[in-house]
Formats: sequence, structure tokens, C-alpha cells
Amino acid sequence: MPGPAGLPGSGVLGPAGRTSGRTTAAARGGEPALPRARRGRTALGAEIAAHVRELIMSGAVEGGAWLRPERLAEELGTSVTPVREALLALRGEGFVRLVPRHGFLVAPLSGDDVVDLYQVQAWLAGELAARAAQRVDTAALAGLERQQETLEAASRTGDPRRVERENHEFHRGINLAAHAPKLAWFLAMATRYAPRRFYPTITGWEVASVEDHRPILDALHRRDEDAARTAMRTHIEHAGRLLVEHLRSSG
Repeated sequence: MPGPAGLPGSGVLGPAGRTSGRTTAAARGGEPALPRARRGRTALGAEIAAHVRELIMSGAVEGGAWLRPERLAEELGTSVTPVREALLALRGEGFVRLVPRHGFLVAPLSGDDVVDLYQVQAWLAGELAARAAQRVDTAALAGLERQQETLEAASRTGDPRRVERENHEFHRGINLAAHAPKLAWFLAMATRYAPRRFYPTITGWEVASVEDHRPILDALHRRDEDAARTAMRTHIEHAGRLLVEHLRSSG
């Protein structure tokens, strides 16, 4: 029976063709995976691809599992065509394999794969933080401080979903302050591989979001480009290590 996330374990089959029996983090959280509003097929395909990519990156769907387009389409409340297009896009990214006459198989995701992805993100985010240290104005700095205070308040009240949202806005504020749209675009491409909706399920992530931001803010206040770059890279690489540990413990 479909769970509240729209993508329960019944749509993901294990290597022998049986239901994996594993409930995704999204299903446990009760947050809808895909809104039911009508949208263009291209946008829907991209949304489905992002959803499945996050499931794989978070370990909610493991390497060796079969992804059945028909079942995914039924459980997501859409047609098969955008689901198949999404899986073909993920095949191009190396996340799934197309096995003739059998379907789509989730490719193994190694710790090195995750580290590589986060190193790319860390380099780009670090450069944006360095640019922000050069260019951020007083009003933007005050806004980042307020954003961090809101994030910390959400952490104190035990609201991990809100922490994730405020964390996203904090990083977005730095990227905007950098005034480097091309770098920001490349970072947006890289962060497609970060399982944002699953961060609250990763041990240590919330603490890192609270504590790692302070050195970044301090460097921005001092207009210290090198310190901002280093603090941001350290923060992103820390998030990558936490995800690797999460995948190992849940595997």
C-alpha cells in the first residue's frame, strides 16, 4: 500500500525481484515526495529524477535494488513516461543501470563516490564564500546573522526539518552575496547530489549545521577571504563524511 511519501518500499524490488521491505526515510517522515499539481513532463521528469537520486544518495534505496517504472509511476501518481525518462537520466549520471528485458538496477554507491561529490561541492562553495567575504555588505551580513539565529532556535526546539530549510537559506544567502552567478550555477548542479530532504536522518548533521557556520560568519565579518574559503570547505567536507558514515551504518 502506498505510504504518505508516495514512494513506499513496495515500488523498490531487491536483487531477487522481491520487495525490499525497507521503508524510506521520506515515508517515515510523512512528507509528500512529489506534489500532485499538474506540471510539464520535462519538469516532472526532473523532479522524479531528483527524488530517486536523493533516495539513492541517502541509502534509502541501496545498490542492487530494482526500480520498476510501472510501480514507481503508480505510487507517484503519474504516467510511466516521465518515470522512464527520469531513470534514463539517472542512468546517464551513473546512478542506475538499464538491464535489457529486466529494467533499471540501482548502481552501487561507494564511500569514495560520496567523498568525490562533496569535494566538488566544497571547492565551489569555498570559492563562493571567499567572494562573499570580498563583496558582502552590512545589510547582507546582518541577514546571515539573523538566518543563523533562526537556525539555532530551530535546533533548540527540536525541529530538524526547519533546521534543514534554514540551513539551505543560510548557504543561499552567502552564494547571493558572492555575486558570482556562474560559480553559483555550477554549485547548484553539484548539490543535486546532496540528499537534502534526508539530512535530518543523518546523525551529527544538525549539530554540524549549527556549529560549522560560526567560523564562516566570523570570516565574513573580518572580510578574510582565505578563512571564509577554508571554513566553508571544512563544513561541506564534514557533511560528506557524515553521509559516508550514515551509509556505512545503514548498509
